[in-house]
Amino acid sequence: MAEIKDPENTILMELKGGTVTIELLADVAPQHAARMKELARSGQYDGVVFHRVIDGFMAQTGDVKNGNTKTGFDIRMAGTGGSDLPNLPAEFSKLPHDRGTLGAARSQNPNSANSQFFINFKDNHFLNGQYTVYGRVIEGMEHVDAITRGEPPAEPDVMISVKVAADA
Repeated sequence: MAEIKDPENTILMELKGGTVTIELLADVAPQHAARMKELARSGQYDGVVFHRVIDGFMAQTGDVKNGNTKTGFDIRMAGTGGSDLPNLPAEFSKLPHDRGTLGAARSQNPNSANSQFFINFKDNHFLNGQYTVYGRVIEGMEHVDAITRGEPPAEPDVMISVKVAADA
């Protein structure tokens, strides 16, 4: 079991293979960390698919509007939406996009991140300074590595549940 130093800034993501423990970097990207906790606490990430999973690159999820398998799901729309909350301003830092880090997905506009995020399968330093890094997997990366590939995957994996450790 991972040592959880700050339960209020730790996410427990349940995937088909087991739990992925994510340390949020609230000191580096406070608005992005707060958004993930808000969406997790409201249950909006539960049942959301990984809609874009590129081998050797990353697994993207978090479209709470169009990617939720529990509410009128259409895989062709997954990845085109966000949440009902306003977009977030970029919180770029010097932290590199290393294997296991969480990056905020966005459109061409740096200030368009909302609910979608990706987990890097490997070091993707070409993303440094262009996408907000706001968390890192501290345990369970093998479950992320096992996510079904595809753009979109034919049978996408889902986040079964996403909780803040302090609430679990």
